[in-house]
Amino acid sequence: MKERWKIHNKLLVSCAIFLSLFGLVVQYSASSYSALNQFGDAFYYVKKQAIALVFALVVMYALKFINTEWLKKWRYVILGFSLVLLALVFVPKIGVENYGAKRWINLGFTTMQPSDVAKFALVIFIAACLDKKSMLSFKNMLPVLISTALVCVLIMLEPNMSVTMCVGITVVIMLIVGGCKFKHFMIMAIPVIAGVIVLILIEPYRVKRLMAFIDPWASPLGEGYQLIQSYYALGSGGLFGLGLFNSRQKYLFLTFAESDFILSVVGEELGFVGVVMILSIFFVVTYCGIKIAKNAGSRFDCYLACGISAVIAVQALLNVAVISGSIPPTGIPLPFVSNGGTSLVCFMSGIGILENIGSKSQEGYLNHKIY
Repeated sequence: MKERWKIHNKLLVSCAIFLSLFGLVVQYSASSYSALNQFGDAFYYVKKQAIALVFALVVMYALKFINTEWLKKWRYVILGFSLVLLALVFVPKIGVENYGAKRWINLGFTTMQPSDVAKFALVIFIAACLDKKSMLSFKNMLPVLISTALVCVLIMLEPNMSVTMCVGITVVIMLIVGGCKFKHFMIMAIPVIAGVIVLILIEPYRVKRLMAFIDPWASPLGEGYQLIQSYYALGSGGLFGLGLFNSRQKYLFLTFAESDFILSVVGEELGFVGVVMILSIFFVVTYCGIKIAKNAGSRFDCYLACGISAVIAVQALLNVAVISGSIPPTGIPLPFVSNGGTSLVCFMSGIGILENIGSKSQEGYLNHKIY
């Protein structure tokens, strides 16, 4: 068992680092032309991501040695800090607006996206709630529901529907793992579904995106443009792709090629086989996370590992669903691979915590054998 835990830890970290390094290569391919035209430097996006990766690796290594009980103890501070960050995007001169959305904070030397931090802060808070009280009672679920509502409302106001979906699905998974009753889900489902319908109907751009999902060719130069270009990329890639760095859609046809739609470029250059390979690595990461959760030494560590694994798996699946047209088009990056410093640091931090929990379980097993 000891050897298996070691394998899970090493495999988890190796896969995360591979995806991050692979992301640098694909980001260069996807962004070199647009970066050269816009900034005069083909490596503009790659350089920024490489710096973020170095910082992310340092943070990941540091989190391997912290006491996870500290995270539980400071859960209110961690959640409160993430809520403050989410609110700061609406403060003039601090929040940065891009493409009609206010999702970033200006740090002077760079920007950060608070929603990435909030996802993991909420996971820590909910893990502590699940550890403290049983979710069989609806009353005990209220702190989880209230904290989730606060995070989701602030993210929706940016607006950012995709991350809201990621947060919502992750919370549902954690509640299921925590033993929530089915009837409680049904009680929650009715207002949530009604709320989603209302949010779609009151925002014209969301209605247009829904129509683009149903028939993207009805608006080929409007809301359906991005999805159509993604189809072209994936379709032209075929089974084995056009070859690395040979994408045609990156020449300003496919927007956000280095971030939200980077998997479309992978599909075009490396084909169906390349996409399956990347998704297989995400499966391995999720599997290792689940095994670490199963062998965790405490309830809190178990729920925390489940939550982090859920965030990684859910966000990866949502990204695949968007670029393949399985759900209405909305921007959400592919973990580790897409361009985005805040996202990379947060996900690598999650890997560091998972490795920490795995190592603690290992030590607990050894101490049990000794004594």
